[in-house]
Amino acid sequence: MFKVTPNPPDTDPTSPYEPDSNNLEEAAERPLDVPFPSTADIKAAPRSPSTMFTVDPELTTETLMVYLVETLASVDVMVHQLVDHLDGGSRNALLGISNSVMLAEITANRVLDQIDPPE
Repeated sequence: MFKVTPNPPDTDPTSPYEPDSNNLEEAAERPLDVPFPSTADIKAAPRSPSTMFTVDPELTTETLMVYLVETLASVDVMVHQLVDHLDGGSRNALLGISNSVMLAEITANRVLDQIDPPE
């Protein structure tokens, strides 16, 4: 059966999905009406650190440094696993991050050596 369809199909010239330009302008201006705090206001506000993620204040420096070294070593392993899947600039950027992690790990190990010198 052949169905007659105009080409292009007849449509209503006023679509319910067309945005009203007045509403768009009003919505765009609304966020600009909110006063932003100045730098002085931000600096004057009392700082209340979040306690969601806290480190036990009873931990020794050595314990914290050992954890830091282990974390850096884990990050280095993850980065090297990702490097195998990349080419070009992304690979080079990730290798640069790996070098930074490695330097931080060397520095943390040096601090550990000063806390507890090797025999």
